[in-house]
Amino acid sequence: MKKSTLVIVIIIAVVVILGGCGVSKYNKIVNLDESVKTSWGTVQSQYQRRTDLIPNLVATVKGAANFEKETLTQVIEARAKATSIQVRAEDLTPEKVQQFQAAQGQLSAALGRLLAVSESYPTLQANQNFKDLQAQIEGTENRIAVARKDFNDQARVYNSAIRTFPNNIIAGFGGFQQRPYFEAQPGAENAPKVQF
Repeated sequence: MKKSTLVIVIIIAVVVILGGCGVSKYNKIVNLDESVKTSWGTVQSQYQRRTDLIPNLVATVKGAANFEKETLTQVIEARAKATSIQVRAEDLTPEKVQQFQAAQGQLSAALGRLLAVSESYPTLQANQNFKDLQAQIEGTENRIAVARKDFNDQARVYNSAIRTFPNNIIAGFGGFQQRPYFEAQPGAENAPKVQF
């Protein structure tokens, strides 16, 4: 075999091996990206579950005599704002996630006020529908927390993968961008004030 033929065979073998590794790395990044998208879908699903429960809660609370209409209005407005912000998994930018998180945070705060104010209404507290809805919302809040944690875990794995060598080269060619994380709401580091 001629020396030039041997060199060509070696070059082709190296290209095939490196190409195979590149394809493997690319496929891994695609799978991690899909895991992030799936986790985002779960987060949205849990937030949607909470949003779907709110009209029933508001209708039940409206039945309580003299209930603060301002509190109900705040919940309804916060729900409308939260449902108006839709972020597709393909468009997960830090700004869009922060906007989504802020709207959901406003809804959480409004719901918290509603549940706190409802404690002043013994007839409402005795209402089984209200108790059931309150338990479902509390359970949904726990599911949301788990879904957000799972999303952050998947985003961390994905972000680490696309930033390490040689994946960062493949990710650069493939146009893969880092995914944002859910972060604590501003002021969450301060303990709430409890007054008796």
